[in-house]
Amino acid sequence: MIDRSFFDVKENVTLADVAKVTESQLSDPAKSGEVITDIATMTAADQTELCFFYDRKSKVQAAQMKAKACVTTPALQEFVPEGVIVLLNDNPKLAFVRLNEYMYAPKPTDQGIDPTAQIDPSAKIGEHCTIGAHAVIGKNVEIGEFSIIEANVVIAQGCKIGHHCKIGSNASIAYSIIGNYCYIYTGARLGQDGFGFELINGQHHRIPQLGRLIIGNDVEIGANACVDRGALADTIIGDGSRIDNLVQIAHNDKLGRGCVIVSQVGIAGSCTLGDYVVLGGQVGLADHLNIGSGAQVAAQSGVMRDIEAGAVMMGSPCVPFKDFMRQVSFLQKNSKK
Repeated sequence: MIDRSFFDVKENVTLADVAKVTESQLSDPAKSGEVITDIATMTAADQTELCFFYDRKSKVQAAQMKAKACVTTPALQEFVPEGVIVLLNDNPKLAFVRLNEYMYAPKPTDQGIDPTAQIDPSAKIGEHCTIGAHAVIGKNVEIGEFSIIEANVVIAQGCKIGHHCKIGSNASIAYSIIGNYCYIYTGARLGQDGFGFELINGQHHRIPQLGRLIIGNDVEIGANACVDRGALADTIIGDGSRIDNLVQIAHNDKLGRGCVIVSQVGIAGSCTLGDYVVLGGQVGLADHLNIGSGAQVAAQSGVMRDIEAGAVMMGSPCVPFKDFMRQVSFLQKNSKK
């Protein structure tokens, strides 16, 4: 059961509502008035709740299902026990997202500007913004309407943040221009100095970082992620990209649209990623690399050379996925001799 302490839950949701919201077909129209109380996992759902079944590998668990109703595909319908009301959908995962958004909403935050927030008189704050306790908004900062700035956030002078953005507590933002509908999670560090030093007479001298961080629209940057500003050219994060917790993106990197960067990835400086690139957890990229659009790199891979568009790579140093599996097979066979 979803904890009502953290979420508001829509009441009296009928299976007719579920079918409409998820664009599903109710197998028994006579059951359209039946009410569900919650969404739950397939193994935990009880006789008042609805679950989702989308993976044939889970057919054994499906046979033990005790839910009132289940959203599943036509191909998996036969594994749903008798007595469970079925809603048919070709994409149950998408149906789950739609129903989740319909039924649940986070508890609303206190609106308005907390009296302890420090806002420079030159800052421009849009209408209907929320600014939390002890937030610091610097000179000439611009924040668009309906944006939420949580407690202890620091936004340095000159930064621009679009409308309908959310900046999580304790995040810090400098030298950055952020688009609309962005979500910056708790503790993220954006626009800080890039890691640039020159060895002069046996001493490491810091190279001034003069570029900016430009973030497009509908971008999410996870908790405690770090995205550095550019040295001369800007660091750029493309529209619709998703960056997980604990990711490091260095100065001058450029990410295209819709990239997915999973936790603990480290991208060295001046790399260029095309659109919809996926980097699995703990992937490491050397500097000045070009990764083509649609490329996928498996977790813990080390990337030392450019990758062409659409390639699927794995290993350290990474190689095409099929080559990696041949290497593994070879080692397994020969290690037994």
